[in-house]
Amino acid sequence: MVIAGLQKMTLLDYPGKVACTVFLQGCNFRCPFCHNRDLLDTAPEAIGREELLAFLNKRKGLLDAVCISGGEPTLQPDLEPLVREIKALGYAVKLDTNGSRPAVLKHLVAQGLLNYVAMDVKNSPAQYANTIGMDTPAPDAMEESLSFLLSNAVDYELRTTVVAELHSEQSVEELGRWLHRLSPEQKAKRFFLQAYVDRDSVLCAGLHAPSAETLAAYKAILAPYVSEIVIRGEG
Repeated sequence: MVIAGLQKMTLLDYPGKVACTVFLQGCNFRCPFCHNRDLLDTAPEAIGREELLAFLNKRKGLLDAVCISGGEPTLQPDLEPLVREIKALGYAVKLDTNGSRPAVLKHLVAQGLLNYVAMDVKNSPAQYANTIGMDTPAPDAMEESLSFLLSNAVDYELRTTVVAELHSEQSVEELGRWLHRLSPEQKAKRFFLQAYVDRDSVLCAGLHAPSAETLAAYKAILAPYVSEIVIRGEG
């Protein structure tokens, strides 16, 4: 496991808590809008495991939680031991995931190791492969993770980074219907629509943010399927 980054404090990553965010190296997607391309394959180690735990031990009482992000954290074979050590220090743990490893997600929840999960729902099923930059079939693994979260097995949020070239009213409507098919009896709990931000660090150049009007339209489309929808960033 390579810990490729540490944000020592954030008020945004974990709703209602003061947290730090740990970035783990490695991802199995190649989303063209990804801001963390340096984490995809062979990022250098930014902080050692023991140094991280020492930092967390010193921050007891100042931080409430630790967010584990990436990359895709569930790819790491040593993820569970790390989470156990963090939990042993008294912290709540939030996991950011793309949902591609549902067995790992379910296991960590079953062990009582996760307090909150944020899953990136990249697009409608038909547009998934294009959005994650991979030649893949229908996103069965992501559907399994999504269905699990919709069952309220753990507190969660869903989020989509909206890119003008990748999302449309049709794909957002299909995404909403996907949520309803997986959870027909109750709406999804919480959904964030995140406006794409163009940076030098993105994987592919030439993409654009949606307009504020477009984000508002997408929010309205998802409203029948989600209890709480929040827009992050405006075009």
